[in-house]
Amino acid sequence: MIVIDIGRQALSFQGKTYSVSTAKNGPGEKNGSFCTPRGRHIVRAKVGAGQPLNAVFVRRRPTGEIWTPELHAKYPGRDWMLTRLLWLSGCQPGFNRLGEVDTMRRYIYLHGTHEFAEMGKPGSIGCVRMRNADILELFERVAPYTSVEIRE
Repeated sequence: MIVIDIGRQALSFQGKTYSVSTAKNGPGEKNGSFCTPRGRHIVRAKVGAGQPLNAVFVRRRPTGEIWTPELHAKYPGRDWMLTRLLWLSGCQPGFNRLGEVDTMRRYIYLHGTHEFAEMGKPGSIGCVRMRNADILELFERVAPYTSVEIRE
């Protein structure tokens, strides 16, 4: 099981801990809140196998771009989803699944991010950001439908 601790800004899996960045708006499940959803989830889909490090994704599709500081400067407001995506689905109807609280319909991912993003402090718009090398390693170790617990 993957355990994400919002308070510690850490993700743990099989004895290894990674520094992450969850939502700057804090924890929350409601659609449009830009918060990180809590509770029990699964890895519903793995996206990006075979893509290069720093590959840029938009709507779960590689754009063909590779993130660089120059590309970052060209698109300063972009929410960078890089390298790999682990798409989460909630397991608790009425809390993080279905209706206005559906994690999957909110497109909540564990994903890589650019080198300027700070780990260890909230900064995302709902997803769980990881360093690119870390998401690449985690992606290779995790099977689809792996359990994920997101805790405060």
